[in-house]
Amino acid sequence: MDNILKTHKILKKDFLNKDDLVFLLATTGESFQALLDKAAEIKKHYVGNIVYYRGLIEYSNICSKNCFYCGIRGGNKKLDRYQMTDDEVIEAVVFAYKNNYSSIVLQGGERNDKSFINKITSLLQKINKATDNSLGITLSLGEQTEETFRIWKENGARRYLLRIEASNRDLYRKMHPDNKKHDFDTRLESLYTLKKLEYQTGTGVMIGLPFQTLEHLAQDLVFFRDFDIDMAGMGPYIEHEDTPLYQYKDLLLPRKERFELSLKMLALLRIILKDINIAATTAMQAIDPVGREKALKAGANVIMPNLTPVKYREGYLLYEDKPCTDEEAEHCMNCLESSIRMAGDDIGYGKWGDSKHYFNRINKSK
Repeated sequence: MDNILKTHKILKKDFLNKDDLVFLLATTGESFQALLDKAAEIKKHYVGNIVYYRGLIEYSNICSKNCFYCGIRGGNKKLDRYQMTDDEVIEAVVFAYKNNYSSIVLQGGERNDKSFINKITSLLQKINKATDNSLGITLSLGEQTEETFRIWKENGARRYLLRIEASNRDLYRKMHPDNKKHDFDTRLESLYTLKKLEYQTGTGVMIGLPFQTLEHLAQDLVFFRDFDIDMAGMGPYIEHEDTPLYQYKDLLLPRKERFELSLKMLALLRIILKDINIAATTAMQAIDPVGREKALKAGANVIMPNLTPVKYREGYLLYEDKPCTDEEAEHCMNCLESSIRMAGDDIGYGKWGDSKHYFNRINKSK
């Protein structure tokens, strides 16, 4: 069967199996465009052409983990470590509040020592006080105990993003040291705990990793569907020379192909989980100057303008060539607004933009 005919036939199905997903991940030309068009159609119908802002605050690059792909890994001795002061965090939060973003993401290196846990709890309280409890708060601070997740939720966190990075156990092992601190089952357990505590639960993977196949990526999509995620953040893997994984750079697809593969993953995720929130990640823009706009057209509906003080941004390079490291928050906001409108979307100012899927999932369970 001709590829374009097979593509259209698969896209008419109500349920895509793993073989369907592998086939669509390999599409090119007209078939690739048909996939993007289908995702755009589903986005418009189920979540609308509204993009929600999540003001990103990269709180700290101090990390207890040593993941092989990450520029802020604990073992990177070339990095100057930082942690934002409470006043700096609140200043960024107030910027989001005054500019009607309505949501923020507090992201940082992974720690689970008592002082860090207490600090985040205190910051949540200060954020809510400074904004009259009016901001939707997402945390992305790694694996924690159920008690910690519960305390943070009780203090105002609504959403949590914890990327699985690779849902295949063997591939995950290639990306992490083989020890208890980097355990695949612990990562899974944390995700299930977040869901149990009724967080809006998000995850994601890196696309174009060394050793990764289309079958792995199709498995990731099946994992997202089976886990029933509420939101996703994923994008192309971009190498960093100060990481162990850099030695395998010759195994990587060209960056353009990694970008296109990321668009396919995003589009397929929109097709199989129609009403979740999907971020157009900064890594997309790191490869293509209009990468986030292309991601919006392929089904994404969330963008995270960076509110981190410029003086810290060079210290939060998870990967090379990260964009917007020298742009102040106001300039970034104006640039994004123009880009989003060029992509044919409107901005959901003043709206939390909670995951519709989350509420549908919660209501079904009651």
